[in-house]
Amino acid sequence: MDRNDALLSDWRHRALAIEAEVGRAVIGQARVIRLVNTAVFARGHVLLQGDVGVGKTTLLRAFAQVLGGDFARTEGTIDLMPNDLIYYTYISAEGRPAVDPGPLIRHGESLAIFFFNEINRARPQVHSLLLRVMAERSVSAFNREHRFPHLLVFADRNRVEREETFEISSAARDRFMMEVTIDAPATDADRRALMFDPRFHDADRLVASLASAMVAHRELNQVGAVIQQSVQASEALQTYALALWRATAAPAEYGVQLSDLDSAQLMLAGASPRGMSLLLRAARVAAWLDDRDHVTPEDVQAVFVETIAHRLCYQPVYELRRHEISGPLMSAILARVAAP
Repeated sequence: MDRNDALLSDWRHRALAIEAEVGRAVIGQARVIRLVNTAVFARGHVLLQGDVGVGKTTLLRAFAQVLGGDFARTEGTIDLMPNDLIYYTYISAEGRPAVDPGPLIRHGESLAIFFFNEINRARPQVHSLLLRVMAERSVSAFNREHRFPHLLVFADRNRVEREETFEISSAARDRFMMEVTIDAPATDADRRALMFDPRFHDADRLVASLASAMVAHRELNQVGAVIQQSVQASEALQTYALALWRATAAPAEYGVQLSDLDSAQLMLAGASPRGMSLLLRAARVAAWLDDRDHVTPEDVQAVFVETIAHRLCYQPVYELRRHEISGPLMSAILARVAAP
């Protein structure tokens, strides 16, 4: 076993331990936990969506707890402005105006996770600032450049409330490696536990009970790079991924049919090159987590919906039906594009 194999084997055990620890706080969400963990080791940002009260915030806080590093958080509100992330002003104890660093730059280069709660309540100006932070992991403030080499952005939004909210632009959505939907647990046993087990009634105490800093977060970039270099994609797998890419832009050419929709007129734009790159990054991590050194079609399929669906641009007449269309479209593409 060479050095990289030993490194990846050791870190795979750590990654699985992270999933198990988060699963102590967030029950009935094994697939969601696996997807978020995949994004962490693929070094991609995550947008979590779901109904009110299904555990989105608890899940992201649990990951922040076990991953370690400095953590910052902001709440999306209609009056939040970009500068609120960078600095805040107040009157000091001496009665003088004072300025302190805001949540985004307070921790400097040690910032590991920036959690944006209810992102769709913030204005587009705030999204624009966040877009640069996500893309370049840097921001300009106080006449200098602040860099965050280890940063992941976790954000959530609820899909129920529409008042005083702002739709996230296509450009901003494209910066998220994954958009993951979380629903209430399906089994009666999990629902019973959430209702009657007092451990789940205090989210702060629940998250605090998890092991902290289970990994050295400053090493995650290196580990992620080794995964990408070590997990191979065959020629046949590459051909399959290219066919999936073409199918997102021209589904009718692959025989995709959706009831009451003309699939030939459905798409304005398919997945971006960035999106397909992130798909393969996530698929390599999925293969690694399943202890393989090569990507299979099942690895691609396991992350396809979460990495691609939110990037697609529909014709304006269909855009308002995005949430209704995306699921069946993704399923139909996976069904119609032949896997090797």
